[in-house]
Amino acid sequence: MPDLSSLYSEASLAAHDVDAVFVFITIICAFFFVLTQGLLIYFALKYRRRKGVVEETPYISGHTILEIIWVIVPSLLLVAIFAYGFIVFVKMRTPIPGATEIQLSASQFSWNFKYPNGHTSLNELRLPVGKPVKLVMTSTDVLHGMFIPAYRQKQDVLPGRYTYLWILPKQTGKFDIYCSQYCGSGHSLMRGTLIIMSDQEYAQWQAHEAQEAAAQATQPPEKKGEEAVEHAGCLGCHSIDGMAKVGPTLKGVFGRKVELADGKTVTADEEYLRESLVDPNAKVVKGFQPIMPSFKATLKPDDISAVIAYLKTLK
Repeated sequence: MPDLSSLYSEASLAAHDVDAVFVFITIICAFFFVLTQGLLIYFALKYRRRKGVVEETPYISGHTILEIIWVIVPSLLLVAIFAYGFIVFVKMRTPIPGATEIQLSASQFSWNFKYPNGHTSLNELRLPVGKPVKLVMTSTDVLHGMFIPAYRQKQDVLPGRYTYLWILPKQTGKFDIYCSQYCGSGHSLMRGTLIIMSDQEYAQWQAHEAQEAAAQATQPPEKKGEEAVEHAGCLGCHSIDGMAKVGPTLKGVFGRKVELADGKTVTADEEYLRESLVDPNAKVVKGFQPIMPSFKATLKPDDISAVIAYLKTLK
């Protein structure tokens, strides 16, 4: 259930500016709604038909001054609305000096973030409060849309080119990330979380992640692979208990005969599993859609080897 209270908060710098434009337009609309409806009711009552009284309808040919007013005033208001909105738009699109660049790669159906220190995360973006951030975004497959409702900010993410989104968090907390473009059958599953932390909490999180990375280097490959599978979100589409989900189950996958969509049959050996991770559409399993994203950019060769080692244990 989405947190609707975030729609009324000013969680970012852009949220305050966008809300101000919205309130400005709402006040103008409300004023003219009350004015026109009030005059309508007033004249309807004033000139209503009275029983026993016969009055001729006056002939009115026009009123030059009134016509000039109701043309000029609405025109000036429209110009004011455009000018205010344009100022806010330019402010939202103007780079914030000193912003930290974070790479974002979108794919069906996940958000992959890469921090300046090389740390990667899937569907979760952690940022310190009060620090400007520039998201450098691209897509590996189809058109997506980076949408943070609490920030009132949205930007299309395109395959084959880079787009940008500037954000300046003003409040700590958790906020939803959605895809604003229908990008396939799993579009509704393409959700993420934006976690804004204090400077101290963010520094502690970075230190913890560094320790985790060091600890993983000494783990058995099966354990490292299990954590990689969970971290990469594989279990959202694949089960490990034999039940088919969006993708085939991973239980007993290694060494199994796999029937492909083109009618061929292959054995799920190390090379087949590696290829399925880096180029999942090369050999699509019969009965399933070719919607799995490539993990070529997010999983290092050692991670892929660890994942394969883990899959071998799923008997």
